[in-house]
Amino acid sequence: MPKFAANLTMLFNEVPFLERFALARQAGFSCVEYLLPYAYSVNELKARLQDNSLTQALFNLHCGDWAAGDRGIAAQPGREAEFRAGLAQAVEYARGLGVPRLNCLAGKRTPQHSEAEHWTALVQNVKFAAEALHKEGLTLVVEAINQFDIPGFFLNRTEQVARLLDEVKMPNVLIQYDVYHAQRQEGELVATLRKQIARIGHIQVADNPGRHQPGTGEINFPFVFQEIDALGYEGYIGLEYVPAPDTKSSLGWAKQFGYKL
Repeated sequence: MPKFAANLTMLFNEVPFLERFALARQAGFSCVEYLLPYAYSVNELKARLQDNSLTQALFNLHCGDWAAGDRGIAAQPGREAEFRAGLAQAVEYARGLGVPRLNCLAGKRTPQHSEAEHWTALVQNVKFAAEALHKEGLTLVVEAINQFDIPGFFLNRTEQVARLLDEVKMPNVLIQYDVYHAQRQEGELVATLRKQIARIGHIQVADNPGRHQPGTGEINFPFVFQEIDALGYEGYIGLEYVPAPDTKSSLGWAKQFGYKL
């Protein structure tokens, strides 16, 4: 039976962020995830997790200036010091919140740098992060993002992330496989899961088109979830979708498919 984590950046956004933990618990979730924790103190977030008997699956490393359009900085030459400073803070949050894995977003290409320069920066930053996280007993996952939602994003396909893992050669670096992004960019969802399952450290889902809840689009989620189970995946599946028309209504897919949250 799949285990689901509520993505609090996307779900329950009818209320302020810190109120979403209680709503997730009330809806039946035992685990949450979200994009970035850094606007809140470790103690604030830890209290929300503990008060609602929740664990947390993951959060992202620093992504640069999100409001200005950054979507990660790991592949951007010249921002290595910023990446490393953000990594140190992420480790502090992971320790305090008991979070076992962190997601790394490569970010967008910058016009003044070549593909090779971007790739070199990414490999060096991911290896540095992996070595630091390995000492803490933490896992780093790296995610591909489709080029339609975020034009210019450096990693678009699962095979690119797999190549990165081959070059970094660290046992604690795995793939974050986002079904929505994969469907938009490359398809072949189950074939990719079968090929890469040993290297997948976290899974996220949303349907396509629209990035809404499972059952609203073209993806055969009962088949995909069944295959994930059959492949022996034991981690959480993050529900990183845009709820329609609202979060409470959107959760009806779980009962429809015969799953518990």
